[in-house]
Parts: sequence; C-alpha cells; structure tokens
Amino acid sequence: MTRHSPERGKMAGPYESFILRTTPEKFYIEAGDDGCLDVLAIDRVSTEMTLTVKRDIPASAEFRPICGLMGTIHLVAGMYLVVITKKKKVGDLLGHVVWKAVEFDIISYKKTVLHLTDNQMQDNKTFLSMINNVLQTDGLYFATDYDLTHTLQRLANTSPEFQEMSLVERADQRFVWNSHLLREFMTQPELHKFVYLVVHGFITIKSSCINGKVFEWSIISRRSCFRAGVRYYVRGIDSEGHAANYVETEQIVQYNSAKASFVQTRGSIPFYWSQRPNLKYKPKPQISKTVNHLDGFQRHFDSQIILYGRQVVLNLINQKGSEKPLEQAFDKLVASLGNGMIKYIAFDFHKECSRMRWHRLQILLDMVTEMQDEFGYFLVDAEGKVLLSQEGTFRSNCMDCLDRTNVIQNLLARRSLHSQLQKMGVLHMGQEIEEQTDFEKNYKNAWADNADACAKQYAGTGALKTDFTRTGKRTQWGLLMDGWNSMIRYYKNNFSDGFRQDSIDLFLGNYAVDEADWTTPLCDTKDWKFLTLPIIMVVAFSMCIICLVMAGDVWTETLAYVLFWGTASVVTGGLILFNGRDFVDAPKLVQKEKLD
Repeated sequence: MTRHSPERGKMAGPYESFILRTTPEKFYIEAGDDGCLDVLAIDRVSTEMTLTVKRDIPASAEFRPICGLMGTIHLVAGMYLVVITKKKKVGDLLGHVVWKAVEFDIISYKKTVLHLTDNQMQDNKTFLSMINNVLQTDGLYFATDYDLTHTLQRLANTSPEFQEMSLVERADQRFVWNSHLLREFMTQPELHKFVYLVVHGFITIKSSCINGKVFEWSIISRRSCFRAGVRYYVRGIDSEGHAANYVETEQIVQYNSAKASFVQTRGSIPFYWSQRPNLKYKPKPQISKTVNHLDGFQRHFDSQIILYGRQVVLNLINQKGSEKPLEQAFDKLVASLGNGMIKYIAFDFHKECSRMRWHRLQILLDMVTEMQDEFGYFLVDAEGKVLLSQEGTFRSNCMDCLDRTNVIQNLLARRSLHSQLQKMGVLHMGQEIEEQTDFEKNYKNAWADNADACAKQYAGTGALKTDFTRTGKRTQWGLLMDGWNSMIRYYKNNFSDGFRQDSIDLFLGNYAVDEADWTTPLCDTKDWKFLTLPIIMVVAFSMCIICLVMAGDVWTETLAYVLFWGTASVVTGGLILFNGRDFVDAPKLVQKEKLD
C-alpha cells in the first residue's frame, strides 16, 4: 500500500481564540490570533452575519474573552448566540490540541423579553433550560486544527481537494453535535473559521511507557447525532437505518511518528422496536408488527459496509425471557439479507458469565480471533506510508449498548493493541500487556471512564460492570454499586428522561421553534389519575402504618383497619402500575414512535 496519511494538509482551521464585543445593536466576534484583523459582526435585529475589521467596532462595546462559538439557536424570544466560555485541555492528539468544552453561555439577540406574554416567557425559560441541559452533559469536545469526526483510516483515504476544505465542509455529519446550531454559518464559507465543530462522547489521551519506550495512546468515542436520545425513548432504528445510541470508538496509538488505529461500533438492535417506560423495573420490549423491518435493516448495514467494510455482529443480549424475541428477529433478518459481508454471533453474556464466571468471556474471544486477525487494523509508518488497513469492524450491542458492550469492546481493543505495540517494537515478543503494571492500570481505567461517559449520556448514570473493566475481576462492591446505579437509572428513566429527550431533540433541531406562529407544545396533559391515585395510595399506606403503630385493645378491630387500608394501598398501587405510562415523564416536543 502506498497511500499517505494526511494530517493537517492544506486545511485552514478555525481561529484559536476570540473576544466577544457587544453593543445594543450588534455582536462583534473578534479573532484573537496574532496579526488577525477579522471580525464577525452579527446584527441583533436582522440576524445578518457579515465580516468586518477591528476598526469598525465601536469603542463603547462591552467585551469578554470567549473560548469558542458553537452557533445560534432560535427560541420563543428570538435568536440566541451559544458560546463556549471555559475549556479544558484533554491532551495532544497527533500533535494537535484537543479541548473539552466545560462552560457555556446562551446570549439573547433581543435586549428584552417584554414583547412576550407570560406563557411565552415561561416556555422560553423552559427551552433555555433544555439547551443548558445538553450543554451541561459531560463529553463535548473540539479541536481547532484537527478533524475529530473522522477516523485515521478515513482521513488517509481522502483526496487533496478534501484536505483543502474547511472542517465545517468536510466533517462527518453523523458526529457533529452542533450541526443545527451552525446552519446559519454553513452557507457562508468565509464564516467557517469563526466556529468550532463539537463532537459528543468521550476522549482520553495518555502518554505511556513500556520497556523504556514512550508512546501516546488514545480512545475517541464519537456519539452519533442521528436518532440520538435517552435510554427507553429511543431504541432500534429509523427509516434511514440510523441506530439509537450509535457510537464509533477508535483506539489510537502513536510511537516515533508511526500511528495505528482500531475502530469498533456499537448501536441499538437495528430494526423497529420499542421499550417505553411504564414504571416497571424492566419494561417489556415490543417489536413492531406493522412495518417492513428489512428495508431499514438493510440501509443500516449497507451504510456500515460502505464505511467500515465487513461486519461481525456481536449480539450480547439474553437468549431467554423478554429479550429472546429480539435475538431471534435479529438472527432471522441477518439470514434473510444473505449478505456474505455480515457475520452474526449471538453470545448470551449474562448466562455465560453468571455466578461471577467472567473468565468465560474467553469463549467469545476465541470465536472471533480469526476474524479479528483478518480485519486487522490501520497502520501508518513514520513517513506517512499506509502499511495496513482495517478491513472490517465489530458491531457490538446489548439492550442499551452500554455495559455488556463496553466490556467486550475493551477486550477486543486490548487484543488489537497488543498486536500494534509488538508491530511498532514497543512490546517484545512473548510479552503481554497484562504484565505491564502501570500501563495496564491506565488502560483499564480509561476504558471504564469511556463506559461511564457513554452510559451517562444515554442512561443517565455511570456504567454497570466497570469493576471488571477497572480491575479485571467482578467484585461484591461492584455488584453493590451496580444496584445503586440501577436504582438511579430507574428513577431517571421514569421521571426525568422525557425532559432530557426533549432537550436533545431541541438542541439537534429535531424540533424547531416557530416564533411567528407559536403554539406551546409544553402544556401538561396529565389526566385526573396522575394526582388522584398517588394521593390515595399514600394516604391509605399511611393509615395502615398508623393503625399498626397505634393498635387498640381489640385486635380484631385493628386487623380490620389494617386490612382495609392495606387493601386500598395495594389496589391503588396496582392501578398506578397498570396505567404506568400515564405517570412517567414523557417527551412533549417530538412524537416518539408507538410500535406496540
């Protein structure tokens, strides 16, 4: 192979720093780079964006340094400017600084909201809290002069014309989380240098040493903004074949200017199914009976094959109980495609690893060893010559594509890393990564941190099973922490995820605010059951306890009271569970599919 791996090429990246200057009529975003005179002027009335120079900024303008511009968003009160006000350095990736966006500000174009009615003001306040909800979700990253949306292999396969394009033009739109906020900038190429592309997920960059040889090691998890959402409200795929909770994870190694990468993907089981919250600990999954699953399923895997080559599907869900129909349907759909590029492997993670038998994961690794060797990984030498390419990827899933999935991805990445480090001359023949105590600790913790980040973004808590990822064994304390996280997930999934889903839909542009013809979608449509039944249950349960505590001399009378109030609390509790969907926090902005 003789292709060469481009890094910066001829691409002109965005400016490194900015100063925001504000007047009652305009925003002026001044490039802070040395010797740069460019200024982006935004009219706060017409919303028009133009380039100007520093001498045109009025002396009376208020100023503040900002770390970057994410874009604009339209809410009930009009347009808002979204800026990054604080950033934290993650590390240097192939010589380029990667930043985490930490704090933000949402600045109104309008100088007052007095033109709104009281209801409109309340709706606007709610929408602002939704945007803040997304911005405060940990895991927003950017780089000023490196394309974080593409893998090393994709970048190596690009043309000189691609290299000359701005980051905004050439980005993989699946992973640009502020794409909707940038819509006003997309059509004006001269403005591209004023905005940053933000990816959502997890990035860690570590400097490590084995056998006295220092190398850089990184994990980049890119969360797709297509069919994005929260755990129970977004499952399966859409008509375009985009899977819920889809994440591309790339592990990168650099040593003496040579680079290697190994890519894996995860995503929801790729056909039409739902699992809507209903107050039960584990809602029963429902497979749609009214749609053609094969069309969306084929679109999903056509895209996977074009982007990544051959596919090995690792389905880690249970093969009994409520998950069994999903496994059977997945197997049947792969078989019906008849595509030799897709290999399906079902591995019942919970059954195989029950009673702390985590060593049995080796069974799955042994099953895929030959395929992983065939797929290989991407490798570039110090001169930029491509020596190896990755010919296929593992697409892993469990129900949430979080906990079980991350354990398996970690083990596959370790095996690839071992081969890469040997090929680069860092590891000696016969040495194992597990023997390198310091690096082993860093490796395990990094993959556990990756699991936690992906889990918080989708399910609302850190990942389960991370004690195994961090220590290599399952512990009683880990089981206890899993129970605690499961309880928090239950609460969030039932009582706060509707708001989180609305926040994501608003931020990504799945719902657009129409200021001119505003009709609120935020009104609460709960019926009488929402308040009446919980009040009756609480009163009845309280009376039952009081009767037990303040028991009279006549035990038959006490028993009668306890039975009456106990029965009342049980019956109302049963009615609440029966009508569970009326009590959960459901999304209001975008109607989610009802597939059951």
